Amino acid sequence: INDGEGHASSSHQTLKGTSKWATSLENLLEDPEGVKRFREFLKKEFSEENVLFWLACEEFKKTQGKKQMQEKAKEIYMTFLSSKASSQVNVEGQSRLSETILETPHPLMFQKLQDQIFNLMKYDSYSRFLKSDIFLNHQKSEEQEENSPEAQTAAKRASRIYNT
Repeated sequence: INDGEGHASSSHQTLKGTSKWATSLENLLEDPEGVKRFREFLKKEFSEENVLFWLACEEFKKTQGKKQMQEKAKEIYMTFLSSKASSQVNVEGQSRLSETILETPHPLMFQKLQDQIFNLMKYDSYSRFLKSDIFLNHQKSEEQEENSPEAQTAAKRASRIYNT
């Protein structure tokens, strides 16, 4: 098969969707659809706060300006880390931050806690997610789409175009 410029195309297509999600938690978290499905799964396991905290930390790292950082840091602290947090994450006690650190925020201030939560998801819920109905049903619907007559017709049209 040629790619239109006379180059032979690789037999390895770029992994998409569930195939990519299944290779690593990192790949899953890079895909908005993957995050949506993983959140759906974690909600059923009563641990959605883990991925929400991880996402909030990722967003926090991109925050510019001391005032915005202070506000976001406080929001993350109050939502996930405080003893009164509405969506408290399960991190080691000695790793908890005191409220005083919120006055001088820096982009990586939550990194240690974020890593703990990432590892918790990676070695605990991620493997269960890959065996879950949510993942398997999504995988099945992807395969059905790929094998649909419309997809095959489009592929035939594309191959006719590129092979002329």
